[in-house]
Parts: sequence; C-alpha cells; structure tokens
Amino acid sequence: MTFGFLSHLDLNLWLFRLPIMQELIRQGHTVYALCPEGEKSGEFTHHGIIHIPYAIERSSLNPFAELRSIANIYRAIKPLNLDLLHTFTAKPNIYGTIAGRMAKVPRIINLVEGLGSFYLENDFKSRLVRQLIEFLYRRVFRLSDTVMFVNHDDPEYLISKSIIDPKKVFLLKGVGIDTQAWKPLPKRDEWLRVTMIARAIKHKGVHEFIEAASILGEKFPEVSFQFVGSPDTGNRFSLTEEEMKSAPSLHYLGHQENIRHILSQSDIFVLPSYREGMPRTAMEAASMGIPIVTTDAVGCRECVENGINGFLVPVKNAPALADAIEKLLLNPSLRESMGKAGRDKALKEFDIGTITDKHLEIYGLKRVR
Repeated sequence: MTFGFLSHLDLNLWLFRLPIMQELIRQGHTVYALCPEGEKSGEFTHHGIIHIPYAIERSSLNPFAELRSIANIYRAIKPLNLDLLHTFTAKPNIYGTIAGRMAKVPRIINLVEGLGSFYLENDFKSRLVRQLIEFLYRRVFRLSDTVMFVNHDDPEYLISKSIIDPKKVFLLKGVGIDTQAWKPLPKRDEWLRVTMIARAIKHKGVHEFIEAASILGEKFPEVSFQFVGSPDTGNRFSLTEEEMKSAPSLHYLGHQENIRHILSQSDIFVLPSYREGMPRTAMEAASMGIPIVTTDAVGCRECVENGINGFLVPVKNAPALADAIEKLLLNPSLRESMGKAGRDKALKEFDIGTITDKHLEIYGLKRVR
C-alpha cells in the first residue's frame, strides 16, 4: 500500500508520527511525508520515507491564500496514487481532505489533537474563528472516512453539534511515547522539586502555578517550584521573560532541551492548563513515575485518575492547586504510590507500541512480529 502523511510542519511528522511511518516501511509499504521544507524534512529519507514538499501559509485566513494551499496539496499528492491519506492538525485536515478527494484518494483519515485556543476565549475573534472551524469541519468530516481524536471530550462536543457522525470517531490515548526511554530514574539528591513544563502563556495555567508557588513558598522554603518553558512570541496571551523571572517563589529555567533529566529529578509534576488535546508532558511525567497535579479539563483528565496517579483540580483555581501540591509534599508514600500508578497507566495506555497498533488497526493492518 501507499500511504501519505500530511502536516503543515515537518516537526509534527518527525516528532509524533515517525514510529508509525517506520512500522509501515518495515512492513514493505511506501510512505510519503507531505510537509513544507523544514529542519527535519531532509531526515525522512534516512528511514526510507519519501519527502514531498508543498507550500502553505500557516497563519493566513486570506481565502485566496487558502485556495492556493489546497491547490498546492492537490498537486503534491495527485501523482502519488495514494491508497490512504492521513492528515494532522486543523488546516491539513481541512485542506488535505478536500485535495485528497479531488485527487481521488480512496481512504482519508484525519487526526484532531485538540480544538485549539479559540475554544478558551469568548471574544469576537474567537467566536468567529470557532464558527468558521465548525462550519468547515462539518463539511470536511463528511468527506473523510475516519476521524481520530486523542480525548473523549472533543468528539462528544462535535457530535452534540452534529458536526461529525459518531460512527466515524476513533479514539486514541495521545500520540504515544517511548515508555522505555521515559522510565523512572534515581534522584541524585534529597531536594524536593515541583515542576511545570509548558509554553509561558495564560492558557497553560502559568498564573495559577505562580500563585500556588507563592502560597506554598513560605510554608516550604526547602522546595523548589520550577518552570520550564519559554514565552510564545507573537501569542497575545504570552507572559514575558521579565514576568517569569520576577515571579516570587518561582525558579524560572526557560527553554531546556534536557526534559528527561529535569523530570527525573522532580517529585511532583504540575500542569494547570485550561484545555489540552492530550498533554505529552503529562504522559512523560506519568511514564517516569511522577505524581501529577493537573486540572479537571479537556485532555488533562485523560492523563490522571483523580486520587490514583495524581489529583485533578478546578481550572483557574490557584488555592485548590496549592492544596493538592501540599498533600503530596507532606506525604512521601503517597507520592511513591501515585508515581507507580502513573507508570502502570503509561505502560498500558500511552506506550508508542500501543498507539502504533491502534493506527495499524484503523489502517486495516496488523503489526508484523
């Protein structure tokens, strides 16, 4: 069979789809990575994957630019005689499905990893974009054969608005992680560390984490409340470097590459996000045996069973966040038992092997052992 994997960004395919693409190559199928040129696009060939570039304006809402993007995708896939086209993220889902049908691709599968930040605000622009997304998805999902989701809430919402046929919904537990790479490691010291890893934007719950650290800082002067991640330049909800560095009781680490090491030396992982698709950092923390405090929000609740491998707290509630963190700080045995439960959950639900098998299932294939 001939497979096309379509994204607007080469890193999206490289970081999150490569194991599935490699398994298809291993089985003798032909695989195309359809994405614009980028820092990783030249690496696909080393894995037997053929890179086909196309042009797309990622942030544009200009209808003429959008029509050009559809035409570019069509021209890229038409000569390939694909048996199956798998699309990822909003614009490739929409434009790729239209172009795929124009190119007469027999099967088209979309993956929706979340409905996005426009579902977190209620200003005029957010409402307008939500209406546009739902208008387009309602029509595109009629054209695609299957739509994969990484949490339960998003498809339930779309079904409730008659945007998608329930029969087309296929659920995954995230995009998968290598649980052998993300495994528990011994700590090197006795310092207690509470870690948040995210972009420094409002919707990740950064303000709530800063406030919780301030609440707990005086009670637990020996505890380090550390934030890993950088501001999102151009995002109107981003905090600045100055705000992050000046936050009381917060140890701001900025962007870091050694996330595995940072998690291995952490005692509690925190993600007070307002909404997620399926947070990869929380899956990685669970896989490394770290108890998690996150919000009872879309996507986040998929990673945590409240009271089992962590705690779920209300969105935008810093005192409740602080209370949950404090319970774990005061109880080492609870941290240990929740960490073990998180590792078990990761092995069962988040492992890339399990997620790859789910992809093969929807493709009508099985893993060759």
